Amino acid sequence: MREVLEFSPGERGSSWSEAFHKLVEAADRNGILVMVSGIVGSNTHRRLDPEEFRGFTLVDDLAPLLFVNGADAKAAQIFTLAAELAHIWIGESAVSDVDMASTPHHAVERWCNKVAAELLVPACALRSYRLERDRITEALEQLARRFKVSTLVVLRSLFEASHLTAAQYRVELTAEQERIRALVHERGGDAGGNFYSTLSVRVGKRFARALIESTLEGQTLYRDAFQMLGVRKVSTFRELAARLGVA
Repeated sequence: MREVLEFSPGERGSSWSEAFHKLVEAADRNGILVMVSGIVGSNTHRRLDPEEFRGFTLVDDLAPLLFVNGADAKAAQIFTLAAELAHIWIGESAVSDVDMASTPHHAVERWCNKVAAELLVPACALRSYRLERDRITEALEQLARRFKVSTLVVLRSLFEASHLTAAQYRVELTAEQERIRALVHERGGDAGGNFYSTLSVRVGKRFARALIESTLEGQTLYRDAFQMLGVRKVSTFRELAARLGVA
């Protein structure tokens, strides 16, 4: 997976959020449709509940697709992305509905979670690591900076590498989630981001490009394209096309 995606832990971007977007782009380059959204269609009043599902994979020889629930904690989304990529690699569609605090009962889900942890934070780099429980926040932040992932992913990787028992992991995860929520609240929440960047991530760049090309070639009605993209104006459609390099 690292070879195909050209993804080296700790070398992709300056932060875990940048690493997430680079992994999305790498999947897109390799023919995988990646969609990230936290709402139903373009309806901001219908939020997707992370407690119901965190992501899903639809395996297809021509157009494999994975979806990450954007309403989930941003710090945890890269782990869902990596786990869904593992599903595509073994050719098995799935819905991920287990949070990071749980250990899935299904053997394939457990395996995909281990693969996700290994892809993001190699176990070999943690084998000799000495984890001090009374300084765990410092350790998580140190490893997060090193591997360019969130502290939640680091915590999961430490658990998968047997540095923590299941009970210890659940306790530390709850504490870290509360710490992250407090930091987000203190900083005033996440910025909304660029409209066009958000749109292309929501529907997937590969899908958006293909749909725009089909529309410009007269194979798809503008009305249908607008509905699938969640836009209303021709000017918005044209600007998105330009930003994606289609027009």
